[in-house]
Amino acid sequence: MARRLIIRIASGSLAFSTTDEDNKIVYEQYPLKSSISMAANFREALRTIPMLAKAYQRVLVMVDSDVLIVPTDCFKASEQERLYLHAYGRQKGVTRADQEMGEQRMVMHSVMPDLNSVAIYSLAKDLYTVIDDAFSAVSFSAAIAPVWLHLHQRSYTGPRLKLYSYCHEGKMEVMSYAQHRFRFYNSFKVDQADDALFYLLSVWQQLGLDPQRDEMHLVGDFPDGEAMTEKAKQFVKRIFTIHPSGEFNRAAVTQIAGIPYDMVILYIKGRG
Repeated sequence: MARRLIIRIASGSLAFSTTDEDNKIVYEQYPLKSSISMAANFREALRTIPMLAKAYQRVLVMVDSDVLIVPTDCFKASEQERLYLHAYGRQKGVTRADQEMGEQRMVMHSVMPDLNSVAIYSLAKDLYTVIDDAFSAVSFSAAIAPVWLHLHQRSYTGPRLKLYSYCHEGKMEVMSYAQHRFRFYNSFKVDQADDALFYLLSVWQQLGLDPQRDEMHLVGDFPDGEAMTEKAKQFVKRIFTIHPSGEFNRAAVTQIAGIPYDMVILYIKGRG
């Protein structure tokens, strides 16, 4: 089996994963230094993390940045940077040093035929250069993409409409599907349960979902999650919490401490 390295880059976090000689998944989160840029942190990781010294046939970089969804029939690669910067402006970097420097971004895209959509996202240009110099056969993907595709499949189980929310690293991503495409997708910065609940109920109302019949599914690390869920039940009858271990029958990858749900899906479903 060809050895693959997975790199996950998020706002304030950097993680690496591969499989060892026994085909067991190895996951390591790198402790970032906020006083230096993400590119500089990556160079340090290359020098200090043993798994990065090995040879890989494939390298996948999961990029957790703001994402712009464009219908496939409306997408033009020549316009992706203009569209993205119009939507999000010049993003700042992911460490304090990056914020002070105002890193320029590399805008890229991933095509998602199952959802008739194209995801446009970005990565700091200097970080892109470091990765490209360090590895061959590198591909990039929006980190949320495996979750989109998995929850899209789940959305067609049963007759009820469903609203999904994945909360991670201070960000809540909310999505719903209809007719093999997004009905809704947006992300929100959240650090309090009341904020998360407000956004969820606002989207629920915007989509005209039925509080007695339709379903809300939550996965990830919500702030004060149990209290938020109890409050939500005052407004929505059918609320379900997705536990990866139970969802995937205690698969080994779900037992790894700290591994994000999007990476769990990537390993189990192979979307990436």
